[in-house]
Amino acid sequence: MVYIMKKGDYISTILRSKQTVLSTKDIMLLWGEASSDAARVRINYYAKDGDLYRIRRGFYAKDRDYNKFELATKIFTPSYISFESVLGRAGITFQHYNQIFVASYTKREIVADGQAYSYRRVKDAILTNSAGIENKDNYSIAVPERAFLDVIYLNKDYHFDNLGSLDWDKVVEILPVYGGNKRMEKMVKKYCKALNTKTK
Repeated sequence: MVYIMKKGDYISTILRSKQTVLSTKDIMLLWGEASSDAARVRINYYAKDGDLYRIRRGFYAKDRDYNKFELATKIFTPSYISFESVLGRAGITFQHYNQIFVASYTKREIVADGQAYSYRRVKDAILTNSAGIENKDNYSIAVPERAFLDVIYLNKDYHFDNLGSLDWDKVVEILPVYGGNKRMEKMVKKYCKALNTKTK
């Protein structure tokens, strides 16, 4: 027996979802719809009616209180939160940035709903390697050690304010993700020496 959704079921299915950000494709999957045209008409109706909050083309939220990290990693996938967004929260860099930094397969600057998102390109082999990546409810985020390595992967010269809180054994453990990058290996050794830190 095939269950046919009633009118009120469409929006209640979205409201019950654990996701705070949904793409048109996500909504179609929730509704079990094959026709994108019918789904789009219905989504537009709910957005105009105020039942759905339209963030940007193809992305919606239940209300304005959505998770911006979740949106960041949904605009381009695969991707994960990294760089200064993680290092700032961990107290490794002190400068405050308004934008959210994301590791992705593309380099792009985007503003969505007043929030700036900065996408930095990393090689696919690095992007898809889960070492040092934590999966939260609806997004992925680098641990500080992985974010530190991402930064030195893309920058030859970078000023860190406080490296004392990093687990250097974990840094060394994650380092092979970058494919035997000699420059990065030298930099890690240099930082360890400067901090007088021994690694396993």
